[in-house]
Amino acid sequence: MTLVPTSSIVESARRRGAGAAAFNVIHLETAEALVTAAERTGLPVILQISENCVRYHGSLAPITRATLALAEASPAQLSVHLDHITDPDLIREGVAAGVRSVMVDASALPYQENVALTAELTAWCHERDVFVEAELGEVGGKDGVHAPGARTDPAEAAAFVAATGVDALAVAVGSSHAMVERTAELDKTLIAELRAKVPVPLVLHGSSGVPDEELLRAVAAGLTKINISTHLVSVFTARVREKLGADAGLVDSRKYLRPARDAVAEEAGRLLRLLGRPGGDAGCYGSRDPGDGR
Repeated sequence: MTLVPTSSIVESARRRGAGAAAFNVIHLETAEALVTAAERTGLPVILQISENCVRYHGSLAPITRATLALAEASPAQLSVHLDHITDPDLIREGVAAGVRSVMVDASALPYQENVALTAELTAWCHERDVFVEAELGEVGGKDGVHAPGARTDPAEAAAFVAATGVDALAVAVGSSHAMVERTAELDKTLIAELRAKVPVPLVLHGSSGVPDEELLRAVAAGLTKINISTHLVSVFTARVREKLGADAGLVDSRKYLRPARDAVAEEAGRLLRLLGRPGGDAGCYGSRDPGDGR
């Protein structure tokens, strides 16, 4: 099946007042698990490859081409997105490889430099029909450089979108990257203010630390694209620990990676159904899992 544009997944969710799930790929096993979750639920998934993931694999091509191949071979509605890319050359390389959705992350730069670089890369991407997300307010916890209390100013966010032409904006509203406990409380009043002033879909980073019901309230307040990574990585790792702890003689990695992959597929499917709840029937994207009675 042809890849689904990220824009169509995000805009469809936005019209319904639902969340568009964006889950990070770490390695082939997680990519396979996320594709399985999309196929089981009939709900779309944005498969994200971060700059950190590219660094882990040594280069962009292997993990990106593998993820694209999985998405293209699946009957599910899937897009592939480059996440938190600070290096313009990686954006160009990803687009050349077939990716049609990127996050330009120049948020560590002074405001005017962020605007200039983001606008330049957005124009380049739009010439190639590539969807662009960017970040203005710094999101807490990423590599220790963002303050957990950071907040995006609505007026500045609206000006940033107008100046850069981006298609979606990641905002700081109380979440933090790399949280392993789901205890974050988001600023729903600020989310509503941002939604009223910013004409493009809003993105929540650091969603792993946000409890289920808080995610639903945040989507209802105006967030659309919901990025989740650490929570699913924790599910994967917990199952690996369980399998290895139960059998000290286990050496075949497939015997602990397979159950870990299955656990991620199950939890990703649960999150897909959760985020599809607001605003109507989650099945409008496609058929439900026949075995899902919830």
